[in-house]
Formats: sequence, C-alpha cells, structure tokens
Amino acid sequence: MTSPIADVPWLRGHRAMPMGSLGVLIKFSADLCMAAVASTAGLIWASKIGMPMPPVWMMACYAPMLLVIFAMRSTYRRSIHSSLIGECVTVQTTAALAAMLLLGGMVLSGVPGYLGGTVAKVWMVTAVLLPVGRISAVQAKRALRRHHLLQSRTLIVGNGTVARHLAKRFIDSPQYGILPVGFVDAEPPWSATGAVDGSVPSVGTPENFAEAIRRTRAEAIVVTFSRTRDQDLVPVIRTARLAGLSVWVVPRMFDSVCARSRVDYVGGLPLLVLSHTNPKGWQFATKHVLDRIGAVVILVAISPVFGMLTAAVKLSSPGSAFFRQPRIGRDGDVFDCLKFRSMRPPSISDAQFALHQGTAPGGVEGVDRRTRIGKIMRSSSLDELPQLINVIKGDMSLVGPRPERPEFVDVFNAQIRRYGERHRVKAGMTGWAQVHGLRGQTSIDDRAEWDNFYIENWSLWLDVQILVMTVGAVLRRAE
Repeated sequence: MTSPIADVPWLRGHRAMPMGSLGVLIKFSADLCMAAVASTAGLIWASKIGMPMPPVWMMACYAPMLLVIFAMRSTYRRSIHSSLIGECVTVQTTAALAAMLLLGGMVLSGVPGYLGGTVAKVWMVTAVLLPVGRISAVQAKRALRRHHLLQSRTLIVGNGTVARHLAKRFIDSPQYGILPVGFVDAEPPWSATGAVDGSVPSVGTPENFAEAIRRTRAEAIVVTFSRTRDQDLVPVIRTARLAGLSVWVVPRMFDSVCARSRVDYVGGLPLLVLSHTNPKGWQFATKHVLDRIGAVVILVAISPVFGMLTAAVKLSSPGSAFFRQPRIGRDGDVFDCLKFRSMRPPSISDAQFALHQGTAPGGVEGVDRRTRIGKIMRSSSLDELPQLINVIKGDMSLVGPRPERPEFVDVFNAQIRRYGERHRVKAGMTGWAQVHGLRGQTSIDDRAEWDNFYIENWSLWLDVQILVMTVGAVLRRAE
C-alpha cells in the first residue's frame, strides 16, 4: 500500500527541529545541567564534613536516573499547558524517588559505610537546584513565546465555532506556543461566531491534507468539529502521524470532560469515563469547613492591617468603612458582599457607566471616584479583605467563581453560554479565572469558561494552587 505522504517528498525529507521539540529540549537540558551540578555539589558538601564517599560510578548514575524517571512520567512529552506549581511537585517527587533508588542500589550492592547521610545531602541540593532549573526553563519558554518565538505552526481541522474559538485563543495567548496557520475542511466556514478577522486562511481539504502540510510547514494539527464524516478525517490523522506532526483532538461533549476523565476499553473500542463533581457532597462540605478555619486564621493574622485600613478609610472621606453590595452566590442566593469603601459617594454630575459588549463589570466604572487610600487598596486588592467575613459567615469560599451583581447576572444568563452553571458552588474571594488574568473589565465569556473548568476539575489541591497563584496575581497591578 502506498503511503499517504509518499507523493510529498518534503514530508519525509530532512526538516528543522520542530518548535515543540525545541521547547522539550530546553526543559531536558535544564534538568540535565542541574542534576549534574546537584550531584557534584552534594558530594562536595558531604566530603567537607567527613562523610563516607560512595563509588564514583554509582553517583554518576544519579543524574541519568533522574532523567529516566522524568521520561517514564511523561515529563518530556509535548504539553500545551503547564503550571509552575505542577512542575515543582513533579521535580520534588522525582528527586526523592531517585535518591531512594540510589541508596537502595548501594545497600543491595554491599557498598561499605553509612551512606544515607551522603545521599541525603545530594538529594537536598537536588531538591533546591532542580526546581530552579525547571522554573528557569519554563520562564525562558514563556518569554520566547511572548515575543512570538518558539511557536509551533499548526493546522486546525474543522470550520465551526469551536475551530474559530481555538484559533482566536491561540492567537491571543502566545504562551501556548501554538501558531494557527490555516483551517482544513471540506466545506467553507458555516459559522461566523468567533471569527479571527481572516488572519487564519482556509488552506485545503482533507483530500489534499499532505499538500497543506507542505505549503504551511505545519508541525502540529488540532482536530475540532466539522460536517466532514469521521471516516474521512481518520486518513488526515494518519497522514499527520506519518509526517511526524503532533496531534490534538477536541473531544465531543468537551464540556463534560475534565482532568480526571480516563479512557477505558471494550476490546479495541475506547470509552471515555467521565468524572463527576458534586457541589453538595462531602468533599465540598470539607472545603467549606476548611474555608472558615482558614478565613479565621488569616483574619486574626492580619488584624493589625485590617484595623489600620479601617481607620484610613474612615479618615479619607465621610461614610462607613465598609461597602456592601448585593451579589449572587450559590444556587442564585443573594448576599451582601463586603469590601473596604474605596470611592467617594457619586454626584449628580457623574456620567453613567455603560457596560461594553462581551465584558464583565469591574475596575473603574465610569467616573474615577476613588479616594487616595482607595487607589492603593484597589491596586493591591486590599479592598477585598472584608470578604473574609463573608467566608466566615458561609456566604463565600476562599476559592470559587467571583460573585456578580443581580442585574448583570440576569443579562449574562441570557447572553453567555453556561454562565448560570457558575452558581453551582459558592462564590470565592479568588478564582481560577482571576489568577489567569481575567479581572476587572475582561471577557465574561472567558470567565464563564474558566469558572466552569474550575468546578468540573475541583480538588483541594487545585484550591491550594489557586491560593498560591493569587499571590502572584495580586502583585500584578490591578485597577
């Protein structure tokens, strides 16, 4: 049988290293360098305090062992999205496992002397240096991508709303490392929703897919939804694989797929097992107890700052130190959301605020009425601290979708897909959308998408990640 790409010699010839592989190589090089340095530094540290030295050949196995374990854990597999916290956790567990395997090998080999202390020194240095190298690699890749470098030229198979939405998301977010270079489908676009202003052209059909790869120099494809029959798309994926392209597929019913979903098999037929999040279950009950405990601890710890801000607001202008505003919480319940008052009362001459199409309210709405202390609090998000009281009362959680005003909720429920599903859980002081930059007057459609992702993928560990990421988000200036 003739190969689907046999008529395109360029596809089987010598090609430059794909950008995706170059990104993986950066990570691999950082790991190799830091593992070698950590092994040497740990041995020097142990030697200086008189600890016994293991055979050099055994210690030389430590760095390669780390890399092998990383590879077995699919660390060097191309990934579109990665988090610094997730990278650090992987590094720490791998470093500990490699140290245990090394010590076990020394014991089984009958190496004389107590070598536990020596291996522990190597492990401690590795636990410090390896995350530094990994974080440096991640930041280097992000910096390159922000400057539109290290971008994988990618074909999007499909022509509908999801295809256009993905193309726009990739163009607007260069940190993913994906550069859409064309749409491939048998029919012209059947939906203008999410159009990308013609910047991504139609470059072919499934029948001439190999030619589209050659002309666009693509190194990856994303298969979305199309009116083309599935059996006609299978050769496209096979051609992409034979050409060495990375392949991603958007699953049907993607709204129900989460990170905990897994693949099961009946014979050779794959079945996607969907996980379920129950906001009324014991897991969320545990979350709410921990929320209240955490809020009490934080409020006690920051009580001097809280008191000083209360006094500063009272002295800045007449009125209460707190601002209360009706917001929608879980199951559509209305509660009074607390903030430090950061603005003077409105005057008759102030222009009315008009909400821009597709964006959420927030930040400075209309005339800037912020007081001097109000500007400081808003730029550092300190005006949100009274919401700890809402958490203690049970109106809110530390982490969850940000609450919205009733008048806007009615509008967004009618306009934004799945917006109302955000109210399955309690509103939060911080959330998955906020730590990804969706604060103030940003896309409400994107906020709903990120908030529902949080709910579908919720875990206590995800809450911990969001709380840690909130520190970085707060340090970035807000309105």
